Amino acid sequence: MTLDPRFFMRTDVPVDGPPRELVGYGEHPPRVRWENDAKVAVQIVVNYEEGSEKTFAMGDGENDILYELPFALEGQRDLAVESMYEYGTRAGIWRMFRIFDAADVPVTFFAAAVALERNPAVAEKLARRGDEAAGHGYRWSNHFEMTRDEEREAIRLAVESIARTTGSRPLGWYCREMSTNTRELVVEEGGFVYDSDCYGDDLPYWTRILDRPHLVVPYGLVVNDARYVVGQGFGSPTHFLETAKAHLDRLRADGDDVPRMMSIGLHPRITGNPARADALARFIEYGQSLGDVWFARRIDIASRFIEQEPAAKWL
Repeated sequence: MTLDPRFFMRTDVPVDGPPRELVGYGEHPPRVRWENDAKVAVQIVVNYEEGSEKTFAMGDGENDILYELPFALEGQRDLAVESMYEYGTRAGIWRMFRIFDAADVPVTFFAAAVALERNPAVAEKLARRGDEAAGHGYRWSNHFEMTRDEEREAIRLAVESIARTTGSRPLGWYCREMSTNTRELVVEEGGFVYDSDCYGDDLPYWTRILDRPHLVVPYGLVVNDARYVVGQGFGSPTHFLETAKAHLDRLRADGDDVPRMMSIGLHPRITGNPARADALARFIEYGQSLGDVWFARRIDIASRFIEQEPAAKWL
């Protein structure tokens, strides 16, 4: 009798990319003090990709995804999909800016460099507001589709471009569908404070890459507006608001008095629509009313963590 060994594995075999980190902080996470002793650091991410996505117009030979309807037009240009992305950069982003301005909250942009190049007014606005532009690729391209050299060049070009359009180089990185090379290439580049290509915790944590300490500030896909347009997602803005409030309330009363962070993922072509933007505005109003919530940029969270929990303490 021959048995398949895969059914009896107890440890990982050597594979490309970073090792799996399954244990984490365990029962006693670090007690990081956020601004004003907040119980939760809420981090709003604007995924700014419009104008850099896959299109026939940019020579990709395919249309992109995250469209409002479950239709896919293959082999030819889809003007409906393209116009949804255009909505995000023509109208949606400005509605979101109005909400952020009215509430006086800073945000982090996961910014595809080419998207900022194609609408420089957005780059100027986020820089003027003091928002963070973290790298989200040169274009909004799947990094797992690239060779190591192609990915290295995409990171280099993204850093150079974002520094030019916003006046500051990106200190954080989150790409579209990371490869097994991404984290090494981010560390190799040398100028990043953190990456967010991870969904594995509610707090930042240190890891070691290329024999150097490297900070991971995890992202999240639960309170993420992509769920408006994918299966088993938000059926209405009320569902988004209920999920976001429940997420925040549990983090505020998680049973161990440990301050944590909350990620909210948004896209101008999705949340930039009026009804969904209204749910975002109401959530921000709710969070600000609690008195123990800090709305922060991702780099602010990273900096606080580094000050209080330096790499030498964990590695």
